[in-house]
Order: sequence, then structure tokens, then C-alpha cells
Amino acid sequence: MVTVDHSPVSSSALVLGGTLVFRGTRVPAQTLLDYLNDGFSVGEFVSFFPSVKPDDAREFPRLTQPPAS
Repeated sequence: MVTVDHSPVSSSALVLGGTLVFRGTRVPAQTLLDYLNDGFSVGEFVSFFPSVKPDDAREFPRLTQPPAS
């Protein structure tokens, strides 16, 4: 069986003790949410953390939103 994971984030005990990070990086996903709360844009965040793919940075905040009712 083949499993494909398209999640922009991952967690492994071997990377930052299991902290949720952007896939393929050591950048904690929470960092993006903190930057957005401080008024930075996704584009600015990606310029500060170029190892994070822009599509992943745009997708992650959508995953944290509650479903529309």
C-alpha cells in the first residue's frame, strides 16, 4: 500500500523533540502563527525562513481554522 501525505507540517521525536514543524525543515509551525498574529504576512515569513515552501506556509493557517458552519 502506498500512502501519500500532503500535509505541510510533520512531527518526529527526532526533530525538535516532536514539535510540529514545516515538512523538510526544523521551523516550528507555531512560529508562522506567531508571526501572523504580530502582523507579518506569509510572504514576509517565507523571506525570513526560506526553507519553508510558500505553498506550505499558505496552507497551514487554513488547517488551523475551525470548519465553517
